[in-house]
Amino acid sequence: MQTLLSYLFPWRYAGLIRQFARREFDSRYRQSLLGVVWAFLTPLLMLGVYTLVFRFVFKLRWGGLGDESDLAFALRMYAGLSVFNFFAECVNRSPRLVLDQPHLVKKVIFPLEILSWVNVVSGLANLAVSLLLLLIFGAWDQSGLHLTMLALPLVWLPLIPLCVGLGWLLAAIGTYVRDVSQVLGMLMSLLMFLSPIFFPVEALPVSVRPWTFLNPLALTITQTRQVLLDGQWPNWSAWALQLLGCCFVALLGAAFFRAARKGFADVV
Repeated sequence: MQTLLSYLFPWRYAGLIRQFARREFDSRYRQSLLGVVWAFLTPLLMLGVYTLVFRFVFKLRWGGLGDESDLAFALRMYAGLSVFNFFAECVNRSPRLVLDQPHLVKKVIFPLEILSWVNVVSGLANLAVSLLLLLIFGAWDQSGLHLTMLALPLVWLPLIPLCVGLGWLLAAIGTYVRDVSQVLGMLMSLLMFLSPIFFPVEALPVSVRPWTFLNPLALTITQTRQVLLDGQWPNWSAWALQLLGCCFVALLGAAFFRAARKGFADVV
């Protein structure tokens, strides 16, 4: 159990995680003309395309808001996309966390378990950019910002153990089964349209709504909109249950990774 706790709380490797995460983030924009500007430009372009398609081509309106502004519609959609993009980025990279670091696998003393933490911390940088854009455009919108936005870090907190745990699980499986990445690509596309990104949960039939929250992103996306755009505090009971479930995923992933890592050197 002590070893599993060191996976979940890697305090003594905090400096190493920070160093690797910074290197990972910098490598994405190294040698590009615009550099880190792409971190802001990419989500803005993506948001513009989705808003154009769903707002002006399909003429969608957000359920229950009546004649909301185009900016309000875009913000509600972008709030969901921010959460999904962070999750998808962490999950899609997970199967190759070990495969892409063969030189580290051969080093017995290197803590391979921190690779999942590095993956999540580097993803948090892009999530922070999304948050900054949400705050800027939220302040620009006529409804303004709400005091409840202070609860957003807590709303997003369950994503960390969820993504770290899935990172360990998928990294371990992906080291032995190379087809995992291709399967995940299809699953992420499916999850994107099953998540309440382009629609509110309230738009679904009442009988279906409880099942929606089996999707680990549904509650986080819904509560992100509530605290940022609606001025509502989260349902803390539902949040606590979600956090507990995500911590269980992290514990399960840590146990699986610890058991599977013994054979990494033989297959990498």
